[in-house]
Amino acid sequence: MTDPIADYLTRLRNAIRAGHRVVDVPSSNIKKEITKVLFDKGYILNYKFVDEEHRSYIKVALKYDLHTKANAIHTLQRVSRPGLRKYVGYKEMPRVLNGLGIAILSTSRGVMSDKEARDLKIGGEVLCYVY
Repeated sequence: MTDPIADYLTRLRNAIRAGHRVVDVPSSNIKKEITKVLFDKGYILNYKFVDEEHRSYIKVALKYDLHTKANAIHTLQRVSRPGLRKYVGYKEMPRVLNGLGIAILSTSRGVMSDKEARDLKIGGEVLCYVY
């Protein structure tokens, strides 16, 4: 697998389209951090890190609206990829849907949303857009 973050986003996207409540994703440190950001910003209902003998994975509970059955995540878009990395400074930080969505960045201080990075005045690699 050349791009594990794209695989993570695709698994979430496919589970949303199929209407699943829970999805299992192979675990890595960056995927754990992205999951924490999604939970903190309210895009997923809950998560659990499971470590078994032979494999570790993340169990993600997706968030749906009770009345309309719509998911909290409308779009997951990978920005920086192994063939073309996208780095931004805090002054050129992208605003996703005029602030209604978030961009997840990998910075020198860890993985965080664009708003947190802008407040700390640090830039980094734009991993994905979520709205």
